[in-house]
Amino acid sequence: MKATLLCFPTSHASYFRFKEHYYQPLWTLVGGGLKKLSDSRRTMASVIPPNSEWINDSVVGFNPDKNFVTLKDGSKVHYEYLVLALGLQLNFHLVKGLIEGLKSDPRICSNYSIRTVGKTFPALQAFEGGNAIFTVPATPIKCGGAPQKIMYLAEEYFNKTGKRDKANVLFNTSLGVMFVVKHYSEKLYVIAKDRGIHVNFKHSLIEVRPETGEAIFKKLDSESGETATFKYDFLHVTPPMSAPDVISKSVLSDAAGFLNVNKETLQHVKYDNIFGVGDCTNIPTSKTAAAAAGQCGVLSKNLMAKMKGSNDFKSKYNGYTSCPLVTSSSKCILAEFDFTNTPTETFPFDQSKERRSMFLLKSYGLPPMYWLMMTKGLWHGPGAFRKIFNFWRN
Repeated sequence: MKATLLCFPTSHASYFRFKEHYYQPLWTLVGGGLKKLSDSRRTMASVIPPNSEWINDSVVGFNPDKNFVTLKDGSKVHYEYLVLALGLQLNFHLVKGLIEGLKSDPRICSNYSIRTVGKTFPALQAFEGGNAIFTVPATPIKCGGAPQKIMYLAEEYFNKTGKRDKANVLFNTSLGVMFVVKHYSEKLYVIAKDRGIHVNFKHSLIEVRPETGEAIFKKLDSESGETATFKYDFLHVTPPMSAPDVISKSVLSDAAGFLNVNKETLQHVKYDNIFGVGDCTNIPTSKTAAAAAGQCGVLSKNLMAKMKGSNDFKSKYNGYTSCPLVTSSSKCILAEFDFTNTPTETFPFDQSKERRSMFLLKSYGLPPMYWLMMTKGLWHGPGAFRKIFNFWRN
């Protein structure tokens, strides 16, 4: 999408904030001790098109009626067209005691933040036995499968280091299923059961007590607001998330606080010169890099059409998203699905099975694809490959 803007000789693209850019899907492997954090990092300057303007400041407000954004330093940037790709905001503060616990308790970690992902593998190394708990919040999150990916890597690590017999691995999830797509959820539940992982559905983390080593969960299926207290010796927390406040508190958001766009065209439902892509939007699909890639292909075509004066958008997003569900240091289930949670698998074999080939794709194929293609606007998903492989599948 970013590169496509440059196809217009008179266009001018601006990008805001951050000196470094991270390929966050790799952080599962960083937390599991399989990759270094530096493997996921590039300078922001290296991924922004060279003939674009980089404004190293934060956006604090929008005025869509007058077509400008306000920066943290108080200045205004006017636009003809605005594309918002702000991602998700991590709300660690919504879990009582969590921020303090992440600072003071080496047993508490999270792969979801640059500030905390470095705690995960040392916490696994220091674990000597007891409860190892992995959580999923009752909000939309980045990559819905990530909370259990690190759980499988941790369980495998405990086995390799002779600690498994002393470990009670628990998956406390706010969901009522292992995964949103039944085709994959059933397989994941069998994997968890076979590996002795205890799954507690409808459990949402609301408080952490580092001084006593306790995690408090709200039972979402309890009409009386019942809670459950678990002792922990290792606690990996997936924090509650939301669209950034600058969106959720603006006129651009829907009732849930996400950027309000048409799910197929990605155009804002009220302001026709504003488009959105990725996690900050209310597009009803799993929030992943694969989804963003597919959306960018649609966005680039529709934005070009709009810039040429047309609102007759031919390109439509079908909800395609993908989640490489890492189940060990050598195997992975590659989930692919659409708006209806129907599997839309690319390869000519059953991707719900654990495969080494899919782990190699996750670990060694997708990162260079991201850096060399997606950040340059050259990768919009595997649709063309799917058509080729489906010939053999059929």
